[in-house]
Amino acid sequence: MSFTGLPAEAVPALMTGAITPHPAVEGRTDAYLPSPCIQNHAANLAFLPDGTLTCVWFGGTMEGMGDISIYMSRLAPRSDRWSEPEKMSDDPEKSEQNPLIFNAPDGKTWLLYTSQTSGNQDGSVVKCRISDDGGRTFGPVRILCDMPGTFVRQPIVVNDRGEWLLPVFRCVGLNGRRWSGDADTAAVLISCDGGASWQMNDIPDSIGAVHMNILPLGGYEMIAFYRNRFAETVLSSRSNDGGRTWSAPEPTELPNNNSSIQATVLDDGAIAMVYNHSNAAVSNARRQSLYDEIEGDEAGETATVPAPDIGSKAVWGVPRAPLSLAISRNGGKSFPHRMDLDTGDGYCLSNNSKDSLNREFSYPSIVQGGDGTLHIAYTYYRRAIKYVRLAPQSVP
Repeated sequence: MSFTGLPAEAVPALMTGAITPHPAVEGRTDAYLPSPCIQNHAANLAFLPDGTLTCVWFGGTMEGMGDISIYMSRLAPRSDRWSEPEKMSDDPEKSEQNPLIFNAPDGKTWLLYTSQTSGNQDGSVVKCRISDDGGRTFGPVRILCDMPGTFVRQPIVVNDRGEWLLPVFRCVGLNGRRWSGDADTAAVLISCDGGASWQMNDIPDSIGAVHMNILPLGGYEMIAFYRNRFAETVLSSRSNDGGRTWSAPEPTELPNNNSSIQATVLDDGAIAMVYNHSNAAVSNARRQSLYDEIEGDEAGETATVPAPDIGSKAVWGVPRAPLSLAISRNGGKSFPHRMDLDTGDGYCLSNNSKDSLNREFSYPSIVQGGDGTLHIAYTYYRRAIKYVRLAPQSVP
C-alpha cells in the first residue's frame, strides 16, 4: 500500500496507531495516530523522562471552533502502537491550540497551549498544566501569559545560564479589523526563575516572522528559524548572548508557504528541518484568511487593538505540499540535502475536514532518539496526525 496520495475519506480507517513499514522506503515506518476528532492538527513530539515518546495536537470539528481541544498520545519504549489519546483540555468556550511539551530541569513536565475565542487569534492567551510524575498525570490549568494575542508553537529551550526561552509570536490586529496575520511579530518569553515569571523580549524588525524555532549551536550561540506570513522563504536570525537578543530575521534559501516549520540539532551537529517546499511564487491559490469559514456567532467579537496599517498582507492558501526533510551541515547557512516525506497537491483553500476537502501535509514536528532515529509527526489532510520514523541510514 502506498502511504501517499490516499483519498482523504480513506484516512480514518488507518488511524489505529499501528506502526508499519513503508512499502517503498527502507528504514522508514509510518503510523496514523488514533483520534476521536474529525479534524486533527498542529502536532508536537517530545520524549518523557522514562523514554516514552509523546505527541500532542489539537482536535475537534475545525480550527477556531469552540470544540477544539488538546489531545495527547503516547508511544511506550519498544511499543509498535500509539496509545488511544487523552483529552488534555476542555474549555467549551475556547479554541485551544498549538500544544507543546517541555521537560524542565527540575524534573517537572509542562504542557503549554493557546486559548482563544473562535478565530480571534489576537485575543489568545497561553495556558499550561504541570506534571510532577514525569508526564503520567498533569495538574490544573494555569495562565502562563495573559497578554492578548500571544501564541506558542515551538519548544522551550534552556540556555547555559539556566534561563528558559519560550519563543512566541504576537498576533496583532489592524484598525479594528478581525485578525488576519498581516502584522504579526516574533518575541521570546524569558524566565529566570523556573517558569514562575516571564519577561517579553521582542525580535527586531520581525513583522511576518512567526513560529520562532530556537536551536542552540554551542555556548551562547543560537539560531532561530521562522515561518513567513508573506509566503516567501523560511526566515532565520541569530543570537550570541544565549537568546536574550536576536538579529532581525533574514531570508534563507528554503521556500515557505506561510505554514509551520520545525528543526532540530542532530547528534552529529547537523540541523534537520521539516517544512513545505513551496511558496507563493509557485502557486496563485489564495484564500481570504485562515478563519474565513467561521462566520456568524462562532466568529465572536473582534479583539483587535488599533495599529498602523503596514500595507503588506499575509498570504493564505498556498498549497501545503510537498512535506520535505532538509539537512544542513554548516550551521544552518544552507540546506543542500533534501527528501520528500509526503507528496500531493496540498490543497488548503478550506479547513473543512468533515467533508474531506483539505489535502495538506503541514505543521511538522521532529525529534531525534538516543539511537539516532528521527521521529516526525505532521498533519495529514487535517484528518489525522501522521507519524514517520526514519532510521539513521535513511536520512539524506
